[in-house]
Amino acid sequence: MTARSGWSSVTMGALAQSVGVSRQTVYNEIGSKPALAEAMVLDELAAFLLAVEAAFDEHPVDHVQAIRAAVLRVLQLAQGNALLRAIVSDSYGADAELLPLLTTRANSVLASARAVLSDRLASPGYHLPEERRVTSVDAIVRVVLSHVTQPTATPEATSEDVAWMAGRLLTRSP
Repeated sequence: MTARSGWSSVTMGALAQSVGVSRQTVYNEIGSKPALAEAMVLDELAAFLLAVEAAFDEHPVDHVQAIRAAVLRVLQLAQGNALLRAIVSDSYGADAELLPLLTTRANSVLASARAVLSDRLASPGYHLPEERRVTSVDAIVRVVLSHVTQPTATPEATSEDVAWMAGRLLTRSP
């Protein structure tokens, strides 16, 4: 519904009707419209994080190559993602409730993405001090999220740039 008509046209009543339940059932199961928005964004995020996991599975020892592949997959998914396009384009309309979930109120998105990347970078044989890993992961996730919402180059070019940055951030240094 959001991708088709925009977030401002989504009502709990319309959602209830489309899935064949009462409006009260929707409120009981989901809560408020802002809770629905966050659930939608986090559900969509799961597909992006699966792409990240797959890239690390394919490159278990070369973390920079894994990040390159992960960023490429994420940005390619973003290009064709109808909900993401609706969220970004909705910010230009009268109702901008969704975009903050990827920008100013992105805590859930950031925390989920950081957890996946941090876990992968904490693998055996990879010894970056914890504080460096936390800072590096945060920077990488924020840069990628920025390119997801507002791309400035092709996914291929951006993945190369982020891999270059990751190579510098993830190098053990004092």
